[in-house]
Amino acid sequence: MLANTGKLAGCTLFITGASRGIGKAIALKAAKDGANVVIAAKTAQAHPKLPGTIYTAAEEIEAAGGRALPCVVDVRDEKQISDAVEQAVQKFGGIDILVNNASAINLTGTLQTPMKKVDLMLGINLRGTYLTSKLCIPHLLKSKNAHILNLSPPLNLNPVWFKNHTAYTMAKYGMSMCVLGMAEEFQGSIAVNALWPKTAIQTAAMDMLGGADVANQCRKVEIMADAAYSIFSKPTSYTGNFAIDEDILKKEGIVDLDIYAVAPGHPLLPDFFLDEDPELIMQNIEDEGASPSKASTETAANGPIAETFKIIKGILSPDVVKTTQGVYKFDLSGEHAGVWYIDLKNDAGSAGSGEPSVQADVVMSMDSSDFVKMFAGNLKPTMAFMSGKLKIKGDMTLAIKMEKMMSLMKAKL
Repeated sequence: MLANTGKLAGCTLFITGASRGIGKAIALKAAKDGANVVIAAKTAQAHPKLPGTIYTAAEEIEAAGGRALPCVVDVRDEKQISDAVEQAVQKFGGIDILVNNASAINLTGTLQTPMKKVDLMLGINLRGTYLTSKLCIPHLLKSKNAHILNLSPPLNLNPVWFKNHTAYTMAKYGMSMCVLGMAEEFQGSIAVNALWPKTAIQTAAMDMLGGADVANQCRKVEIMADAAYSIFSKPTSYTGNFAIDEDILKKEGIVDLDIYAVAPGHPLLPDFFLDEDPELIMQNIEDEGASPSKASTETAANGPIAETFKIIKGILSPDVVKTTQGVYKFDLSGEHAGVWYIDLKNDAGSAGSGEPSVQADVVMSMDSSDFVKMFAGNLKPTMAFMSGKLKIKGDMTLAIKMEKMMSLMKAKL
């Protein structure tokens, strides 16, 4: 872990979405230096599924050695942000660092994304970031080492990052465009940078989306907190950068990144928007499917889809149904085209060919050969989705839960 240096002692950080997850981790890291932290988040009362409120976060920050100011803030509400900024200035004397962490995500295609969701993502990610920055900048300009840090990805115009979730990509890239413009606009006065994780990060939200099993494929929030701390320790001349967490920490001399892994040695899920070498990534996807295991080869020889579903039926159980609660439909194209389903919501579960007896919560479309590779463990679902091999309609939360079924399949093969 990156050691604290005390450089943030007395500094005031204004962090949106700091009641939990990465935002809170950044707050706690700064608090160990004796920093002041404004917790600007919506959660004043406990969420039924996600732990933490602005008040519990404040208690943790003060226990870590910092001073905290919990403020109820919806970043779409200009008055709430303005009031929180004024409270921060009155209590701490100014603002030195702004972290635009609050974000909304919905990974669906254009026709499947309701405008309510589009407005939510653009309102929180893009407009919220712009507005919060606008209201904090007059105070940041008075700081000796002012920073704005947006948790957003490098701007990457590879169409693969747009085709399956255009609205979400536009919203996140809006945050990144704020970095591009404001870094130039306030050069010499405020350092404006972006920070993005190389891999998936374990948060309460991630656990809720992907289930407990997804945690082993993630890194801890501390890697983002340490990377952010490193950026805050740099002078304002360090600006306009789209930093990646592990790259920042390697430059700090941290070579063994397993210290940040939830399950050291376990394969990690790559995060979105990163393809330093797109051709290599696509080649890796092809390679994953080019060398199937012996078991998957034998499966294909006996009729790939039918044999795969025989194995799926063999691992159905009340426990899998209870923890999943979803109905999946598979529209398969290619050599073995057809419609198949897996019902993990009703009774003890069922699977087979044809339409499900009830409306599907998730529809997955892909080539039949890729379907067999994916369930045999030779094609990672994340890479299949990001590369466009797998198209998903419906509930993304349930789509992610399907990975549990695939891990059970791999164990059987």
